[in-house]
Amino acid sequence: MDHQQFILDKLSGILNVTDKTKGAELLKLVEAAGRTFIGGAGRSLLVSRFFAMRLVHAGYNVSMVGEVVTPAIKSGDLLILVSGSGGTETLLPFVKKAKSLGAKLVVISMKKTSPMADAADLVIQIGQDDSFPLTKGMPMGSQFELSTLIFLEGVISELIHAKGLTEEGMRAIHANLE
Repeated sequence: MDHQQFILDKLSGILNVTDKTKGAELLKLVEAAGRTFIGGAGRSLLVSRFFAMRLVHAGYNVSMVGEVVTPAIKSGDLLILVSGSGGTETLLPFVKKAKSLGAKLVVISMKKTSPMADAADLVIQIGQDDSFPLTKGMPMGSQFELSTLIFLEGVISELIHAKGLTEEGMRAIHANLE
């Protein structure tokens, strides 16, 4: 078995049934936001960090939820949470706090409805309800995380093309204290 092809085929199947128009809706919310806060838990947190970094490279004011230097969220800001289940217990207080202060909420999940999605201004469902059966060789949510990573990289590609961003310009913003 070609395991790389197996994984690519699974991810392609998931992404082929994901609503591509949601990327443009996400970008509109990012553009309209004063500041963007991004978070997740576990592997979803890792995926959210990829997206946060790319938005910073594109010139946006972005903070990761839970970092010691993250400022207070307020009205006009945007909170983007990545959660496969849409019910991650550690993230639910962030949903409540952000909404109570007038921030917008985007939830990226494999579920259309969930405790988080029900409070969201935009729900981006990766795949469909039946897109994530247990799959030997892709354990514990890797189908969701990898599909979400590719979806969000597509959103960044859309942003780069729409704004005419260049590699050089993005590199100039890239961290230089590494």
